[in-house]
Formats: sequence, structure tokens, C-alpha cells
Amino acid sequence: MLPLSLQQTVKKLPPRHGAYNYLVILGDEVKSWPKQRATRLVVSIDDMVEYSCGLNHLGDGNFFVIVANKWMKKLKKEVGDEVNFTIIEDPIPLGVEVPEVLTVLLSQDEDAKAIYDQITDGKKRSLIYSFYKIKNIDRQVEIITEFLSKEAIKLAKKK
Repeated sequence: MLPLSLQQTVKKLPPRHGAYNYLVILGDEVKSWPKQRATRLVVSIDDMVEYSCGLNHLGDGNFFVIVANKWMKKLKKEVGDEVNFTIIEDPIPLGVEVPEVLTVLLSQDEDAKAIYDQITDGKKRSLIYSFYKIKNIDRQVEIITEFLSKEAIKLAKKK
């Protein structure tokens, strides 16, 4: 059950599998969580780095969380070094704050809200990441509208 605190060495996937730095989470542990592998997490490493992420499957029944190179540099760690880490369930359901512009648009546009409610959480995060650094609100609305229009077409094809 979460929270979970562990100590282990940082590993690296082979290049053909992404060459990610990672930490292992045992499958038996993940099975005990209410949302199991769909659980969004907050990872804290050596009390220096904290980030939100999801689980990835190792293919052997176990899972992993990615440790980005920027975090490795901040931690002054390399693959094979030992770290202490804690994981908790992310208190933000999507793992990212929903920007006000999206909230307002969805409250005013029933069609956009209907599409948004049908897409996966991963696509919702992709939508948010596609515009969150853009300062111009009109451009943000344009990106949101284009994204949801494309998703509407995909959803219609599935029916």
C-alpha cells in the first residue's frame, strides 16, 4: 500500500527499450493499490527531487518509474548508484493541474466537455501539455479546440 519507501540502485533500460533510467516497483506491490497500474504517483528521491509520473510495465510482471536525466544530474547520481525514494498516490487525479482556460472553456461549451469527458486521462494530459507554456489565451483556446475536434473525429470513427 502507498506510501512506499524503498532503497535501490538506479537501473537503465537497453537502448531498444528507450534507454530510460528507472526504479523498479514490484508487481505484487502494485496489485495492492486500489487503482493498480493506473495509479498516478508522486516520486521523491533522496529528499532532493520530486515529480509526478505514471507506471511503466517492465514485461516481467513488475513496473518501473522513469528517472529523467535532469533528475539524475540534480541528484549527482549515475546508473548503478543507490537512492532512497518514496512514492505516494498523486493527489491530483490527472497528475497535472487543469489550467483555468480549459476549465472555463469546458464549462461554456457542452460539446467540448462531452468530447473531453470521453478521452483518456493520458490524452487529457497531452492536451494540457500542448498549450500550458503558451501565454496567449486566444492561442490556448485555439489549440484546445483543434485538439478536441481531432479527438471527436477519432471517437466518431470508433463507433
